[in-house]
Amino acid sequence: MFSPTRTALRIGLVLLAGLWVAPVFCAQLVRVGAAHFPPYTVRPENGADTGLLPQMLDALNRLQDDYQFVLVPTSIPRRFGDFKQGRVDLAIFENPDWGWQDIPHTSVDMGLEDAEVFVARREPERQQDYFTDLQGKRLALFSGYHYAFADFNADPKYLAEHYTATLTYSHDSNLLMVLRGRADIALLTRSYLSDYLLRNGKTADSFLVSERIDQLYHHYALIRPRAPISAATFKQLLAQLHRNGEMVKIFAPYRIAITTMAP
Repeated sequence: MFSPTRTALRIGLVLLAGLWVAPVFCAQLVRVGAAHFPPYTVRPENGADTGLLPQMLDALNRLQDDYQFVLVPTSIPRRFGDFKQGRVDLAIFENPDWGWQDIPHTSVDMGLEDAEVFVARREPERQQDYFTDLQGKRLALFSGYHYAFADFNADPKYLAEHYTATLTYSHDSNLLMVLRGRADIALLTRSYLSDYLLRNGKTADSFLVSERIDQLYHHYALIRPRAPISAATFKQLLAQLHRNGEMVKIFAPYRIAITTMAP
């Protein structure tokens, strides 16, 4: 005998069973600050950010399904406030000494190392001792960067008062200033110089690159309190990228050293 009530009940049970076997799963969103820091993050005038950071996040997203890493645009000076206010969960390719001392965070060794080098125009009598004393030399620096020679003080007023410094937002512009005699020395990362010379091979013999290193960039990821991912979990994901060769594939072409991650 037909029973509308029993039929409706059966339909309801079938629908419930379908929901039970096919739950909706959402990966946790992890927001990563993306400040213009070439070649790690390159912000073109038009279009999405490019560089090594987007490549690494893509590798992390392909590695697992629990977390979705997304870029959040920020800037070198603004990144501290964005981190403190929770607009970003991770600050990557950082160092705790670069103004983070009073900001709560947990650091994760990324197993990556870069270096800051001095670059001058090559001249017949100019040798490595040219880089020994910076006093009286016109420096082309990237605004907001923390340099070891200046005791990691990135304040423009301090740099102007203590050094003959011009601050820009372009490594290319700084190198052009050196080539054109408008600056004596530019400071930039070894990774960026490697990329620049690949793009501008004809200028390679025009530069004298210092053996002196201003600082080693031992890269860390900084994770804010109450971030959706823990430091231990993020460290495990990075370790997997080291083991499967993704870190070498992404970073080695830029002369970024792949080191052993701290325990």
